[in-house]
Amino acid sequence: MRVQSSFSGLSESEARARLARIGPNALPEKPPEPLWRRFLHQFKSPLIYILLFALVVDFAVWWLEGRHGWPLESLVIGLILLLNAGLGTWQERKSEAALNKLKRLSSPLVWVERDGVWVQRPSRELVPGDLVRLEAGDRVPADVEVKEGSPLVDESVLTGESLPVEKEAGQELFSGTLLVRGKAFAEVRRTGPQSALGRLAVLLGEIKAEPTPLEHDLHHFGNQVARWVLVLAGLLVLLGLFTEGVGRLPQVFLFAVALAVAAVPEGLPAVLTLTLSLGVERMAGRKAVVRKLSAVEALGSVTVIATDKTGTLTENRMEVRALDSPDPALAQVALALANDADHGIGDPMDLALLDYVRQQGLDVEALRQSRPRHSERAFESSHKFQRVTVQTEEGLASYLKGAPEVLLGRSNLAAEERQTWLEKALAYAAEGYRVLGAAWGSGETEEGLQFLGLVLFWDPPRPEVPEAIRKAQEAGIRVLMVTGDHPATALAIAHQIGIPGERVITGNDLEKFSPQALLKAIREVNVFARVSPEHKLRLVELLQSSGEVVAMTGDGVNDAPALKRADVGVAMGQRGSDVSREVADLVLLDDNFATIVAAVEEGRSIYENIQKFIRFLFSTNLSEVLVVSIGALAAALLNLRDATGALLLPLTAAQILWINLITDGLPALALTLDKNPGVMQYPPRPPKAPLLDQKSLRFVLVSGGIKALCALALLGILPRLGYSLEATRSVAFHFMAIGQLFFAYPARHTHLFPLPNRWLHGAVLLGMAVQFGVGMLPASMLALNLVPLPLLLWGVLLGTALLAWGLAELTNRVFWRNNHPTHHGVASS
Repeated sequence: MRVQSSFSGLSESEARARLARIGPNALPEKPPEPLWRRFLHQFKSPLIYILLFALVVDFAVWWLEGRHGWPLESLVIGLILLLNAGLGTWQERKSEAALNKLKRLSSPLVWVERDGVWVQRPSRELVPGDLVRLEAGDRVPADVEVKEGSPLVDESVLTGESLPVEKEAGQELFSGTLLVRGKAFAEVRRTGPQSALGRLAVLLGEIKAEPTPLEHDLHHFGNQVARWVLVLAGLLVLLGLFTEGVGRLPQVFLFAVALAVAAVPEGLPAVLTLTLSLGVERMAGRKAVVRKLSAVEALGSVTVIATDKTGTLTENRMEVRALDSPDPALAQVALALANDADHGIGDPMDLALLDYVRQQGLDVEALRQSRPRHSERAFESSHKFQRVTVQTEEGLASYLKGAPEVLLGRSNLAAEERQTWLEKALAYAAEGYRVLGAAWGSGETEEGLQFLGLVLFWDPPRPEVPEAIRKAQEAGIRVLMVTGDHPATALAIAHQIGIPGERVITGNDLEKFSPQALLKAIREVNVFARVSPEHKLRLVELLQSSGEVVAMTGDGVNDAPALKRADVGVAMGQRGSDVSREVADLVLLDDNFATIVAAVEEGRSIYENIQKFIRFLFSTNLSEVLVVSIGALAAALLNLRDATGALLLPLTAAQILWINLITDGLPALALTLDKNPGVMQYPPRPPKAPLLDQKSLRFVLVSGGIKALCALALLGILPRLGYSLEATRSVAFHFMAIGQLFFAYPARHTHLFPLPNRWLHGAVLLGMAVQFGVGMLPASMLALNLVPLPLLLWGVLLGTALLAWGLAELTNRVFWRNNHPTHHGVASS
């Protein structure tokens, strides 16, 4: 196939005009879910069912007792449920918007000719008439007609046929099919809904907001909480009937309902979903597009990053430094013909070779016209060379480039000469050069070749990579270089960027070593060279079998199995094939290793913040359960009753729901915006670590206990000082709400010291302002069964809240003092 095309594409202005008229090259999507239906979905939760049950019971009690006026508590419970559902709907919409933004970011790029220049554009921008260049591994972006080339195409996505089909000029390639081998220039015929795939309305490769393992765990946890709450409520009803009698059945039900409401963390699912979606949006801002939300959790547990060298650790800016050849003129011809680059596009190595031979005065275009291709064998990792056979005046001639040891093995050199060249290649590689061999032979052949010498490439390491590797190692993550390069080149670059070790394992070693020897070697060796995609898969499996959590990079078609098998598959956004991007969990928009480390850091920080609001929410629910149960028991023992003769509960169901609404919303969400600069100073989190480890669980128990103890102290002391039971209960209500707002601060302090969070300060101040307003407005006081408080009592409850905060901070610091975890545990967050 001719590398350059004799056809031309559209101008940029014409393409924009057609795009505006025809629309984007995107598959038809389902219409967004109506807002009302999304709102109703917020009530589909076992936890919410308990609250709805509370509303029904409260309303039934009001109805059966024939009270006058409005059923205020029922109305308050209903209003709070509506507000909670509204918050969940807003958070879900925000999450969906973030995911849609990521979907657009991960849209594949396509080489297209615009104004006579080859440029990369998102496939969404293609229009009929565009000229595109497709290579092996590319997913066909629209229905196109082949103009030049004979690609082998996998059409199984449309036809179900497993065998690929060879296409010729004039034939069509359909959107969604895959180029298995070869290249093609093709003209776009149909896009979007008019394409073959569009007509089938098959949505391929889109980012789906699927539940993550963490969300599954929390859903399971929510169901467990609901079951335990129902069992506990049932026992309390039986106990209440035994002590109060059947005549007080409605009041007994209300007590059980209040306790159930206190145990339910209503805001947890919505805050979690929004946290993950906003987190991945932040990661996209750091050039790492998360295709699967589960990758966010896996990133926090990664113990090994196995990364390619070229373009990831290095700049992928190939430059030919020298040509060591007995016949430089013939070697330059070989390098120009065994080359697929043209017009500034192609493999960086091929582009560097063309630049070099042109600098030496070779007219590449004239040479290629005079020696048209007859046949070719593309470079593959299995054979490590490329062959191009051309037609010359003397007949067929074959030109090859590839790994020096492979071409020397196929050459007609004597053993001594081969050894000399091999030693030269080794010496050059040890200096950090990437070394390529060149050869030629008469006829269509790959044996008995005349060796033409060695080309020395220099691909400088990315300047930010050494610091990123140091950061990863400080975080307890091993960095492995996995490359197809010569072992000496790989080792030299590894030393330059800070990957330790003096030993290299090759692909042959991976095939020959026994399982025991391999397991021992991979614990000690950090550099793997002459590695094929098949070797990558084996390496991932070996690392995982030894207990490692592996992030693996890849860009080729054959890398897909390794990427899929890895705990976090990382594809290259610039030079990666569509297939590798489709199976990957993470796509690097800049192909940079430092971005992987940034993604790990962001993933850890996201999980860290999730743990903060879990501690925060669980501590408030525990304090409410303790206050309601112990306070109700004390009321029963002291026979404290309200005006109707019902047992005087320390907090009503509506009051508890209000406290949860104030604390579970903005403050919990603000905690997820914490920035944790020390998150990479600790080892990875074990993937099976519990949601709350021992230290975090201790924090929940102690901080929840401190707040409950302070509230019970107020309930016990204030009546002895002459204050009414209604005023005392109002003080306890305000204390529980304001005290919990203060508890957001100790919940975020562990072995890490996050940066100041102005969003949290704002959320706490806003919550306090709202709470003061509730305690002063007649309508809200009536709805929540409150009475006006004198200034002194406001001072007492604020002072008690500050005391509880100080005690919680003190005990929290004691728990985490001198904490040097052996792993970055969930509770360490």
